[in-house]
Amino acid sequence: MSKELIYFFVIILANTVGAISGMGGGVIIKPVLDFIAVDPVVAISFYSSVAVFVMSITSTIRQMKGGISISWKLVIGVATGAILGGFLGNTVFDYFLITFSNESIVTLIQVGLTIVTLLFALFYNHFELRKLYLKGKIWYFVCGLLLGFLASLLGIGGGPINVSLLVLMFGLPIKEATVYSICTIFFSQLAKIITIFFASGFGRFDLVMLFYIVPAAIIGGSVGAKVSQSVSSKRVSQIFEAVILLVLVINIYNGFRLFL
Repeated sequence: MSKELIYFFVIILANTVGAISGMGGGVIIKPVLDFIAVDPVVAISFYSSVAVFVMSITSTIRQMKGGISISWKLVIGVATGAILGGFLGNTVFDYFLITFSNESIVTLIQVGLTIVTLLFALFYNHFELRKLYLKGKIWYFVCGLLLGFLASLLGIGGGPINVSLLVLMFGLPIKEATVYSICTIFFSQLAKIITIFFASGFGRFDLVMLFYIVPAAIIGGSVGAKVSQSVSSKRVSQIFEAVILLVLVINIYNGFRLFL
């Protein structure tokens, strides 16, 4: 199977699951493409961001058409923080690429931080730990800043920590948290893509790949949003934990492989 078709099917599957669970597809796309290792880490991070960005648009539109009520005060507060966090995350990512001549070290840093966030999300969701029920614009901003930073730095579009942190800080039900997570992912990845454009441009990437990535992202986002509307909160939680375990295994394997 060609590289283009592999990317196409990986992104459809990842974005479908990502839209249902609120993780965004990047949490699956990034480690799977790292495993395949047909592109450098900077290209994989870019392709993953584009796929997740497109998915977030498609999924949000589909959710709103399905009658989901969204608090735009929360969205705008978190989005403002996510935009700044996205810029900061990409700046740190570029700094790592410059500082470490070996890309494997950068990938290893991403893998390590991703594993930490996955474990936090898994334990928090499974054991239903305390919720803080914070209110106010400053907390929305702080939440978005952290989520945007991690999403951009790790190249995973937000991943599992989005949902867990939204539930922890604001006491949101998990299905509602998945919707706000996808909204946050939109803004953090928009910030990252804009940063890449002004910092180095898109010339170093094979843009032909976008003819496969964008349609796959749209399909995955649409299917995921439709499924999300028809399943229970308990089922969403089960899917959430199953995806975390799967991605944990892939990331741990990728981490060990870098040492070999």
